[in-house]
Order: sequence, then structure tokens, then C-alpha cells
Amino acid sequence: MKKWIAILLTAVLGMLLFAGCGKKQEDISESDIQLSFVEPEDLTAYEPEEEEEAADTHEGEARSDLTGEWIDEELAMQRPVAVMIGNTQVATPQYGIGSADIIYEAPVEGSLTRLMAFYQGYASVDKIMSIRSCRLYYIDWALEFDALYIHYGQAYLAESMLSNSYVNNLSGLDGSLDSMFFRDSSKSAPHNAYTTGEAISNGIAVKGYNTLHDEEYTSHYLFNEDDENEITMDDGEAAVVVQPGYLVNKPWFVYDSETGLYERFQFGSAQTEALTGEQLAVKNILIQVCDWYTADSSNGYLSVTTTGTGTGYYVTNGTVVPVTWSKESQTSAIRYYDSDGSEIVLNQGKTWVCIIQDTYEENITFYASEEEFAVE
Repeated sequence: MKKWIAILLTAVLGMLLFAGCGKKQEDISESDIQLSFVEPEDLTAYEPEEEEEAADTHEGEARSDLTGEWIDEELAMQRPVAVMIGNTQVATPQYGIGSADIIYEAPVEGSLTRLMAFYQGYASVDKIMSIRSCRLYYIDWALEFDALYIHYGQAYLAESMLSNSYVNNLSGLDGSLDSMFFRDSSKSAPHNAYTTGEAISNGIAVKGYNTLHDEEYTSHYLFNEDDENEITMDDGEAAVVVQPGYLVNKPWFVYDSETGLYERFQFGSAQTEALTGEQLAVKNILIQVCDWYTADSSNGYLSVTTTGTGTGYYVTNGTVVPVTWSKESQTSAIRYYDSDGSEIVLNQGKTWVCIIQDTYEENITFYASEEEFAVE
């Protein structure tokens, strides 16, 4: 506004000077001066319009087979690794487990559980510990994802399976891989074996394994394509707290409505990542009930039936629905179906798979609130 007034006054003074040539200054009265103010046009009309943000085409990216999230295209073509990780109380907190994309938990001898963690971007993981031995049925689950299988030794029941050429495994008992496995002196054996992302890459090179998926490989899970349209399962039951029912570590998950994730607890407290101290949390929980039998009573070794069909549950966003599962062969992927027979779609993010012996299926419990869980 001040700018416009200054312009008008300058114009008026110019007119007065011109008029002064024919009229004496003292003859000019106030009535001779008439000022007219014109409101300037709305200057905001000339402000440039904000450009709409261009849609992300995800150039150079592809969907991760493990999480459904957008990742580097070359990384998405890479075979993941599946690492056997100890889950006894002395082995916790585990190193590198917070970087895993998928975690399988299954029973072993003595009603303990052992974990198998899948990593797509394994090269960037600083340390994974403690690496433990193989059990036969874990191999089948690793094969479903075309994963390179990492373990430190094995139960003798798995030796024949590991000898197959299509099982690309890296073992701490393999003398050619001495530069891949290490011991941490701060813990006692067998809970102190570890590796690093760089060492894994070197080990794969030593064995000459192919690091990329074959052309015929197809993705394991179905994920929602847009993370803004999450799966809510409105027809499901409330599941704020989830207890899989394992007998020794007695784990549970608690849903955080702010993050949309399930936080993991076991042995009476939060389960954390040793490198960061952060609590483990996942977007999805799959509970899979399986037949089983004792394969060697003297050692207590179990055998879990990995093929055929069975029942289970899918948990996400504070809700649970019953599912059925089907696995046609040793190397084929398990498929999960809802009550209508449609394959379930997972929300994008990390997934925890709980393998439950059918004998203990009744121990699986869901609570609508933390208060209800606390009462129990």
C-alpha cells in the first residue's frame, strides 16, 4: 500500500510543477488538489501456483519379496539368506535380529524354540549372533524363499538333506568357510558363534553359489500394493495381545496402535536387538499349526511336518482371522487362505511366523486388551 501512495504523490507533484508554469504558487488552494486513491489489485493473484508433487514412479526400485516394500531393484533380485539363531535366555539379546525381514520361530528339543531370520540386505548387517545348528524342517522353510541357508553344524538327521546340491548352505563346520564364522569371547560356546554381512558375502563367493533368483522363481507372499490402504480385517476378532503358547520362553506380542506394529516379549521382558537396544516389532504375525513327532527319543529331536495342509491364524493391525495353509512340496511356498478360500494378503512390513505343534494348539491365546491379558 505504501508503494502505491508514493507513486500517486509523485504524480501529483509532477502535475503541480506543470501547473505552476501558468499559475502563481500562492494562488494554488487546497481545493485545486484532488487526490484519488485506487485500491491496488490483489497481488496474490499473480503469485505462482504451487506445482503438484510428482507421483513417485519408483524408478530403479522393485517390491521386496520378503516385506512387500519398495527397495533397490538389484537388491530385490538378490536371494536372501536364512540364518539359524539361538533363542535360549543365555543367547539373548541377539545381534542383528532387528535387521531381519522375516523371522521363523519353531520348537526344538526340550520345548525350546529356535529362530531362523531372513535377510534381503544381509551385506549391510554388522553382526549376527548367536548362530546355531540346523534342524531338518527349517531347511524346507528356507527353500520356500530360495534362500541361502546359514547354520553352525546340524543334527545328524539333517545331514542327508544338506548334502543335496539344491540346498545352498553355509556351515560353521565347513573348513573352507573359516573366514566366515567367528567367536565372541564375551559369551561362552555354543552361544557365541557369529558372522557379519561382509563375511557372508565372502562365504557365498567361496562356495560359488548363485546370488540371484532364477527366472522361474515367484514371490512367496501376497502384499497390499499401497501401504495407505492397509489390510484391517474388519470381520476378524480383536487381538491386542497374542500368545503363541511356547512353553519355555513364553513369548507374547503387544499391538501398538500408534506405530501399527506388534512388539515382542519373551522370558518376562522385551526382546531387543543387542546392537541398538531397540525392541523387536513386526507388522504381521502368522501362526501355523503343524503335525509333529519325535524323530529321535534319545536326543529329543523333533520332526515337524512341513507339507500338506493345516490351520492357523493371521494377525495384523490389532485383529486376527483364522486361516488354512497348504504346502504342496518340499521346495514350494506355503500358501495361506481365508475362510472364503482366497489367498490372504499381508500388510507391507516385517513378518513373524510361529510354528506351533498341534498338541499345544490350545495354548494359542488372543486378548482384546492389555488389561485382559494382565488379569490372566
